Amino acid sequence: MLFPYEPEQFWEHMRSIIREEITKTSKENSAVQSQETPGLTYKPLLKIAEVCTFFHVSRPTIYGWIKHGKLKPYRVRRSVYFLWNDIQQLISV
Repeated sequence: MLFPYEPEQFWEHMRSIIREEITKTSKENSAVQSQETPGLTYKPLLKIAEVCTFFHVSRPTIYGWIKHGKLKPYRVRRSVYFLWNDIQQLISV
């Protein structure tokens, strides 16, 4: 045998390691979730890919909407974002 443990001891040791990792990641995830803004029920900025999937259209269609003034893009560094309120207005039209 290549392991210094009996098979039962080895698997028990593996289970304990997995349990420790799961509890560690769940504690980290709970810390990340506490940083969210309370009361915010929607994502205020959407990336162009998210808008494409929301409307089931391609990127050139979104660029056409920008050109015709249906959507207003907001640039943050190199990324393009759209306001959720603008998306709702486009839906209601």
